[in-house]
Amino acid sequence: MSVHIMVFDSGIGGTTVLEQIQALIPGADYSYFMDNALLPYGAQSQQTIIARLLALLQFIETANLHVDILVIACNTASTSALDTIRQHTSIEVVGVVPAIKPACAISNSKHIGLLATPSTIKSRYTANLISTHSQDTQVSLYGSTELVEIAETLFHTQKINKAKLEKVLSNLAIAEDIDVLVLGCTHFPLLASAISDYYKQQIFLIDSGKAIAKRVESLITLRGFTFTTDKKKPLHYYATAPIGHSQLSVELITLTDQIPHESC
Repeated sequence: MSVHIMVFDSGIGGTTVLEQIQALIPGADYSYFMDNALLPYGAQSQQTIIARLLALLQFIETANLHVDILVIACNTASTSALDTIRQHTSIEVVGVVPAIKPACAISNSKHIGLLATPSTIKSRYTANLISTHSQDTQVSLYGSTELVEIAETLFHTQKINKAKLEKVLSNLAIAEDIDVLVLGCTHFPLLASAISDYYKQQIFLIDSGKAIAKRVESLITLRGFTFTTDKKKPLHYYATAPIGHSQLSVELITLTDQIPHESC
């Protein structure tokens, strides 16, 4: 059996990370889990997110899914709960964090923006990330959950509400001297083309997808995970709520929130 990689997000945004991993590691078996009953995670508390991720670990174990690597393809969940989740599982857990370091390195104006959910913007992890890597670069923070909703609609219907998108971006009032914008939510690369058009290609957009894929690849080598010549299993989707207006076939799952306990 080939290495099994599960990608998790509150919604469909994590597919942007999934695509990067699949492109780099085509021989793995994949599954995708979305906790869309609580979408968006940017509106949830840290305690709620931890409880949901612990419930996910319980589901993986009781369903005997044999997951080797779990990618938390959600910046909000990663910045809120990654350390806690790792204490409760032997599965290799990979998180995503805003690409602050590479953004600062390529900025000519020395002023970058971080576009993420309000939860990610306010997290202590993000603050530490900026403190560690910004050095002589100014980092301005912009939070939005409306962009998550626009991205979800685009994925499922192939239609974008351009007027709503432009209104959201206008209200964010991103500083004119920003030359690099970090897409700090995995939903936002779905909107990258439209966002770039709005700013007339004057702002370079960067996300963490390729870096996460390389991290997963290195873990496979480090842990000695293997690939078989058997026929690959098809990508399986799990969801915690029905998805309207979508051709996506999903298996509905009910997660039972778990209260964290001290690990041994």
